[in-house]
Amino acid sequence: MIAALRKTLFGGWVSSIVTVLLALVLWRGAAGLLDWAVVRGHGFGATPAMCRADGGACWAVIGEKYRFILFGRYPYEAQWRPAIVIGVFLALFGISAFRACWRPMLGLVWVGALAIVLALMWGGFAGMDYVPQDSWGGLPITLLLSSVGCVLAFPLAVLVALGRRARSMPAVRAVCVLYVELVRGVPLVALLFMASVMLPLFLPEGLNPDKLLRAQVAIILFAAAYLAEVVRGGLQALPRGQYEAADALGLSYWQTQLRVILPQALRLVVPPLVNTFTGLFKDTSLVLIIGLLDLLTAGKVALADPVWQPFGEEVYLLLAVIYFAFCFFLSRASRRLEAT
Repeated sequence: MIAALRKTLFGGWVSSIVTVLLALVLWRGAAGLLDWAVVRGHGFGATPAMCRADGGACWAVIGEKYRFILFGRYPYEAQWRPAIVIGVFLALFGISAFRACWRPMLGLVWVGALAIVLALMWGGFAGMDYVPQDSWGGLPITLLLSSVGCVLAFPLAVLVALGRRARSMPAVRAVCVLYVELVRGVPLVALLFMASVMLPLFLPEGLNPDKLLRAQVAIILFAAAYLAEVVRGGLQALPRGQYEAADALGLSYWQTQLRVILPQALRLVVPPLVNTFTGLFKDTSLVLIIGLLDLLTAGKVALADPVWQPFGEEVYLLLAVIYFAFCFFLSRASRRLEAT
């Protein structure tokens, strides 16, 4: 192993110079970060005045504001409910990461878990106070929007991808092409504005969904358009012989798609699918424009306190760690899925 590293890092004079320069940059950055975060840093019991004196990291802002960052404006005495919601989502992600758990029962588990999530967040029964959606915020909003968006957008994306390849049904194909091109041609911000302002105009009088549901619809439509193109790429990558073999066996169109084509096509496009899921998880931060308090927005609002405002680096570092942890989990899960 040492010989392989020596050959890789110091295989020539150019490689050696680049390796040394990168090592110096990394060492300088790591040393500065360690000095700021640990050597001159202050723990959770520090005061703002103590933090300003030395100029190091002030981790006391995390201890002071972590509840607001994670749970937003949710009532303080009831924050055990969104904490359980986060645990439910983590359990769902962990179960779904294992191929052995991919059974029809998993869909029922997701439906039941989402019902539990909404029941806990709303409350209004079993002695729990009712909490309107305007008071929801933080990490549960981010997980709810991204998870439900991915779960509901994926089957829609598969149908749209199949519709774009349905040469025998030109009307269906035209509608699917128009949908994909229209949604991909506008930013998510525009879709959120349209869902917030225009969606109620197309609904019956008296039916006015809340902001969270409007944002969820916009995210589902946005994600489905991008996922449809990813799935279509997988369908086009399969050789024609797969379709001919299914026809020779006498399989119907849907039997061919569900048993032969889609399992192979989806396996080919696991990396771009996960890349789209990861981007969607981070894009949920855009819901701030319609007044929803997601994880990133909750961190920004927490820094509005003048006492802790100078210590934004620590809060944004915490947010970066949270986003990175979820995205890294998706990356590892996709690599495991590719290997099976």
